[in-house]
Amino acid sequence: MQIGIVGLGRMGANIARRLMRAGHRCVVYDRSDDAVREVVADGAVAAFGLGDLVAKLDPPRAVWVMLPAGGVTEAAVSELAGHMEPDDIVIDGGNSFWKDDVRRAAALARTGLHYVDVGTSGGVWGLERGYCMMIGGEKPVVDRLDPIFAALAPGAGDVPRTPNRNGRDPRAERGYLHTGPNGSGHFVKMIHNGIEYGLMQAYAEGFDILKNAGGDALPAGHRFDLDLADIAEVWRRGSVITSWLLDLTAAALAGSPALEEYSGHVEDSGEGRWTLIAAIEEAVPAEVLSAALHARFRSRQSHTFAEKILSAMRKGFGGHVEPPAGPERPSGERAS
Repeated sequence: MQIGIVGLGRMGANIARRLMRAGHRCVVYDRSDDAVREVVADGAVAAFGLGDLVAKLDPPRAVWVMLPAGGVTEAAVSELAGHMEPDDIVIDGGNSFWKDDVRRAAALARTGLHYVDVGTSGGVWGLERGYCMMIGGEKPVVDRLDPIFAALAPGAGDVPRTPNRNGRDPRAERGYLHTGPNGSGHFVKMIHNGIEYGLMQAYAEGFDILKNAGGDALPAGHRFDLDLADIAEVWRRGSVITSWLLDLTAAALAGSPALEEYSGHVEDSGEGRWTLIAAIEEAVPAEVLSAALHARFRSRQSHTFAEKILSAMRKGFGGHVEPPAGPERPSGERAS
């Protein structure tokens, strides 16, 4: 298939590369000329604006927008819609708020355009590992895009099959799923990210307790000088808490046992907040997810080893770099 890609950042560029490896043709655009040149060197066709990108695609077109949630994505979708024709598809693969998806889909439908929201997980490792995708939109439109999703997904790999799945959607076993109507893809991804906060916080607190097991406040006979890198490694081998997050933690600790390069200032990109809003709207208790988000807020005021573990995991899966030291962000202001 032919597809346009708007936004060639940490994930967008690798999405284009993975698609081209599978034989798909990509027309790409980014405000950074250098980013465009790098992907063009791998086989993409360059576009010099959104109008030019649309003009270089054969109808019916599909354009994947991979930009930060909020105004940047809103502006791109609006501008694209002005250049596109009925039956074309706009795909938002970023971390947009699901209610914005519902609104955008309705607005585009009035002009004959289709909208698909794709919650995309895989971070900076997606080029090699593939991307887990949660997809919201009209079924015929999602089915039309299946070759794109199948190429981006990780595939079944060597993960053992879950018993009793006969008759269920086989795409889930390959790492992508049509979750339902517009908004549902990003809703499911939002909850995914909220859970991610909780998992990360549990690891972070556990390793902080291990690190402090040799503290002077403890009786001499109750102190342990523990090797955290080796503990992380042994937990990776057959324990019930194995995960990719633990893999990343083990790698970080092996390379830097004290994590000196991390301050412990942990940002949140918004999905944790949105998850708690959904919990409040549904009257569902979410104590762990709430505590994990609040721990990130607190990390911007004082830092512990737990926050260094969190920072190491975020850099491992998403390439997130701590902000430089400076004035604290006012309460409630979101990180970009």
